[in-house]
Amino acid sequence: MRFASALAWAAGWLLGFAAAAALAQQFPAKPVKIIVPFPPGGLTDILGRAVAGQLQSLWHVSVVVENVSGASGIPGSEQVVHAAGDPYLLMVTAPHHTINPSLYKSLPYDTKRDFTSLAFIASTPNVLFVNPAFPAKSIGELIGFAKSKPGTIGFASTGTGGGNHLAGELFKGMAGVDIFHVPYKGEAPAVNDVVAGHVPMMFGGLTVALPHISAGKLRALGVTSLRRVPALPEVPTLDESGLKGFEVLGWFGMYGPARLPPAAVSRIVSDVATVLASGEMQARFTKLGVEPGNMTQPEFVRYVDNEIAKWGRVIEQAKIPKE
Repeated sequence: MRFASALAWAAGWLLGFAAAAALAQQFPAKPVKIIVPFPPGGLTDILGRAVAGQLQSLWHVSVVVENVSGASGIPGSEQVVHAAGDPYLLMVTAPHHTINPSLYKSLPYDTKRDFTSLAFIASTPNVLFVNPAFPAKSIGELIGFAKSKPGTIGFASTGTGGGNHLAGELFKGMAGVDIFHVPYKGEAPAVNDVVAGHVPMMFGGLTVALPHISAGKLRALGVTSLRRVPALPEVPTLDESGLKGFEVLGWFGMYGPARLPPAAVSRIVSDVATVLASGEMQARFTKLGVEPGNMTQPEFVRYVDNEIAKWGRVIEQAKIPKE
């Protein structure tokens, strides 16, 4: 009897495993949900919806985007974690995902263990800009001026622990300068105060800064990508201005929960790559001021791990208190 029961259990387990494997092979066999852990209307949301629309056309199933905002993307990310093994719940999010492990005392998940890094969706550099009345006209001049007047130059940001705050902290460490942080509640008021001359400098988003730069209300000193950007071809990178290896990108990635079926991962990765390579998506992303991603999945996995380590070092060196 015990042997018969064991045999029946094994047969049932194999049938269940076969059914799960068959479902994975058929992915997608039902609607897919993509969580964007930020409010509607932001760049993460816009990019997530653009990719979702193209995937829906490829997959012939509904691909729905749901915004779950709050707490630097943590609540939305946690929902994905609870769906371990389920390829029908995905997420498109921003660099907060790799900053949060070092910024918070505890998270309801392990960022490396509890997610599957799937695809690098897009990136956009920051621009280091100053008020036109500020004396520095290059990165070298800025560094020299800051060293001659330690502790007197402030840099604006959208808030403590955000990407442009950490860009400033990385600059401080790599340039060896003593400048101080001036946090704001959002990018618009921070940029406006640099335009008005209340704060002399900032690392800001290219899309937001470009109209002010074009109008002569801000002076761009450098871009934070490793290559110059077409929108500002005359502006050097910080890397070529002497800060070798300086790179800070606003980037957006797709993730799934842990333990996804390999066949589903392969299908998602392949189809997202197809979407990003399409002429329609390339043109759409260019209008948004972002560059479509072209990393392989293993490259993206390594990139995410490197970003977690990099921001961990910056946060520790800057002595930013954990929340």
